[in-house]
Amino acid sequence: MDNLKETQVDGELVYAGHFLKVQRDTIQLPDGKRTAREYILHPGAVVILPLLDDGTVLMERQYRYPLRDVFIEFPAGKIDKGEDPLVAAKRELEEETGYTGGDWQFVTTIHNAIAYSDEHLDLYLARGLKAGAARLDEGEFLETFTATIDELLQWVREGKITDVKTVIGVFWLDKLRSGDWKL
Repeated sequence: MDNLKETQVDGELVYAGHFLKVQRDTIQLPDGKRTAREYILHPGAVVILPLLDDGTVLMERQYRYPLRDVFIEFPAGKIDKGEDPLVAAKRELEEETGYTGGDWQFVTTIHNAIAYSDEHLDLYLARGLKAGAARLDEGEFLETFTATIDELLQWVREGKITDVKTVIGVFWLDKLRSGDWKL
């Protein structure tokens, strides 16, 4: 594997926004040549797969400005600096949906944009949840609704769900439901 490794020679932060940063590094390729790599620095995020007691899944609809459309997604959010990912998952679920408590299990970590970002997303399964009042962040607007796993699978198949974290989460729920995969 070392024959594939790229080594950083130097680097600079070329943009520092409120949420994202852009890094440009000079790297040495395995053949000794040098080139540049630009990528987004991201603090990481959590994704919650909230399975309600009746077997339905709590979902969200949210407008995503870069693509100028409303997307169906699992509740999710950024991990704050120094925050434990499970604490972030519980916080995000409560803030966005009002649901709390229950049984939480780590599912997996995914990397959704490996060519241009260091972002990772930790997925958690949440069960045994209790409803409450949402506390959305200022400027955050979303709708919650429930759907069955079969409906979610159909929406993935039809292209109504295209968000990668949600597609992967739906597949995980289906595999867990069938018993093909265990946590």
